[in-house]
Amino acid sequence: MEKKAFLKVLSGPKEGEHIALDADTMVIGRRQGDIVIPDNLISSKHAKIFKMADGWYIEDLNSTNGLMVDGRLTHRMKLNPGSEITIGNSLMVLFVGTPMKKSPSPIQSHTSPKIELAWLLDEELEPDAAVKSLDNIANDLRVPPNFNADIEVLNGADIGKIFSVNSGTLIIGRLHGEIPLSDPEISRRHAMLEIFSRDMIFLQDLQSTNGTYHNGRNIDCSKMQTTDTIGLGSSLLRLRIKN
Repeated sequence: MEKKAFLKVLSGPKEGEHIALDADTMVIGRRQGDIVIPDNLISSKHAKIFKMADGWYIEDLNSTNGLMVDGRLTHRMKLNPGSEITIGNSLMVLFVGTPMKKSPSPIQSHTSPKIELAWLLDEELEPDAAVKSLDNIANDLRVPPNFNADIEVLNGADIGKIFSVNSGTLIIGRLHGEIPLSDPEISRRHAMLEIFSRDMIFLQDLQSTNGTYHNGRNIDCSKMQTTDTIGLGSSLLRLRIKN
């Protein structure tokens, strides 16, 4: 079954929204179109995003302020999973896969109002399920010799944070692991990075509720390279390997 595509809005008037691309052609504009964004820098009909046999494309509709894809001004360009689209004040990323589920409401405590309970996602509401088995994951890989890298948070609740890679196995989770994030849409143990060498780096989803994205594509396990991005919940991270 073909995976659905959607746009995650990282900044602008619709920041945080997931816009499903549920038609083969969708017009983006300030006043008209399928995706209406109330931004004075966006033309009434600014651009169209459309699907062809080999993937998704975006085309400028003679807008006043232009269209940028991955930092380059363009009239028409093919989009890859993870492509960054800038229209007016809005920055959007193309994702291929299932959009994140709506986060459940925090569970209220009836025993002690002083205890702040964490947000619980689907897999954490099931006792003796996959979460317990994940507790057995050992942090037994060492950083390869002369390997220098970090993980930068590009978007989300922890934007601007940088985590040094000090171990060959890194768990990314909500307030847990070597890369603890405060995003409520992230599972307690969400994903894992395994570093065997500079050219052998793997990202693995840990049966998370909302999925893990590598360069905008929903994955179970994927090989990574420097500057690749990791999408989890409303957060976007980037792997940076230094010389």
